[in-house]
Amino acid sequence: MQPAMSDIIAVTPFQVRVTVRLSDLDPQLHVNGAAYVQFTDHARFACVEAAGVSVEALLADRFGPVNLETTTRYHHELRIGDTVDVTCSWIWGAGRTYRVTHELRLPNGTLAAEVEQLSGMLDLETRRLIADPAEQWRSRATAPELLGL
Repeated sequence: MQPAMSDIIAVTPFQVRVTVRLSDLDPQLHVNGAAYVQFTDHARFACVEAAGVSVEALLADRFGPVNLETTTRYHHELRIGDTVDVTCSWIWGAGRTYRVTHELRLPNGTLAAEVEQLSGMLDLETRRLIADPAEQWRSRATAPELLGL
């Protein structure tokens, strides 16, 4: 279930810089689709850490974030040696899911790609999404504003 537009809250995005490696390339010598997702996974994990959330404690308490859907929109080719700034913005609604949006931009501001993920927080015992993932993140964060909370 998607958040209603009236429920959406967004903040200034968190950002990390990534350098394209040889292993990120496909046979056409540009970045393969899976690498874009890995770049955004890296940014999201860095954001969670910067917000003060212990992933180890989250897992020890038997909760885990899950991606339910990923959409990538490609705008500009990335090649080996390029550096790209990857943003991470959290969008919260009232339901069991939330969105994390990412922009991948070259240092000159050129938009290379947009990646949006629909996510939730899984109760690892019941294997079901919890009712209020925002509260689970908020209660664990020392800087919840980095998570849009």
